[in-house]
Amino acid sequence: QVQLVESGGGLVQAGGSLRLSCETSGRIVRIYTMGWYRQAPGKLRELVATISPGGNTNYADSVKGRFTISRDNAKNTVYLEMNSLKPEDTAVYYCNANHWTTGEHWGQGTQVTVSS
Repeated sequence: QVQLVESGGGLVQAGGSLRLSCETSGRIVRIYTMGWYRQAPGKLRELVATISPGGNTNYADSVKGRFTISRDNAKNTVYLEMNSLKPEDTAVYYCNANHWTTGEHWGQGTQVTVSS
């Protein structure tokens, strides 16, 4: 069973930084495509960033140059480093694990609020 537990959200002023963590079970981060998504009030959930088992990364245009996704295989954890945060980054951030054999799995989400 794939379990994803996010942490690191909070309240930060515009221009500040936060690092989100997603701890998984087993060796999920090594064999799944891992990603971060976000959902703001009244909006659809959207892709923020993904990292493949081979280390290839992909970012939404709105976060390129500000956010960095990475993983630590030894800790079974995926990170999202967020810098130069803007009020429009305010959302619930969800960790995602995707594999063609088991489909998608989601964490419970962590709230990020950026004040202006």
